[in-house]
Amino acid sequence: MILASIGFLQISLADILDILLLGVIIFLMFRWLRGSSAMSIFVAIVSLYLIRVLTGAFNMRLMTAIMDMILDVGVLAIIVIFQPEIRKFLIRLGNRYMNNAQGRAILDKIFGRQKGNMGAREEVNDLTEACRRMSEDKTGALIVIAHKTPLDDIIGTGDRIDAGIHRRLIMNLFFKNSPLHDGALVISGDRIIAARCTLPITERKNIPASYGMRHKAAIGITEETDADAVVVSEETGKISFVKNGNVTPIQNINELKLLLNTSLGEE
Repeated sequence: MILASIGFLQISLADILDILLLGVIIFLMFRWLRGSSAMSIFVAIVSLYLIRVLTGAFNMRLMTAIMDMILDVGVLAIIVIFQPEIRKFLIRLGNRYMNNAQGRAILDKIFGRQKGNMGAREEVNDLTEACRRMSEDKTGALIVIAHKTPLDDIIGTGDRIDAGIHRRLIMNLFFKNSPLHDGALVISGDRIIAARCTLPITERKNIPASYGMRHKAAIGITEETDADAVVVSEETGKISFVKNGNVTPIQNINELKLLLNTSLGEE
């Protein structure tokens, strides 16, 4: 349907929708890549495309042919260069659907998944008490609580344990002289799955200077997956709860217990 004519140009509803969708996509890409090292690469690619458009408009055949070859190869280069960002985007897209109650119910029906017995009072109490004692002793700790997103790649970087959630075990794992104290502890359901795991570090630039590598790793894993994380600072002994990349400083132990009870009760 033609809405307007400007000279030889005929503007239809489809053209307007096309332009709006392109604008939204470009805006989301800038927002997604802002603050990361990939932003400069993205700007360079857009610049090359604009040069290609201009050379074509001015009928510069040689430059047009060269830019066409560069852009053809550039498609594969984009996939290779932006592989981490593409992976993060797809994970976030999937997590957004998984975190939706209706979406999760549909997937549970399809795959026949049943609710587990997570969130038992004993596990929550043991985990809370372990964090409290490590906070008092200023023992650094990083605990990841897995939900729907598989953490097989993360677990593969550490040492498998497969043990119950017990306060003494958690405290011994993070004891300074323990060979497993460095890295993250991964909990899934009512089991400790692995220790000494390596987590992805967030690329955000607006992280407070007081946050160390444990906080950055906790933010990174909760940005890329639907997992939650608990951090005990080795310098200050303060406890933080991290969800969806947002850090919540814990003011009292009952607040941590409430958050853990909710987290361990999730699918």
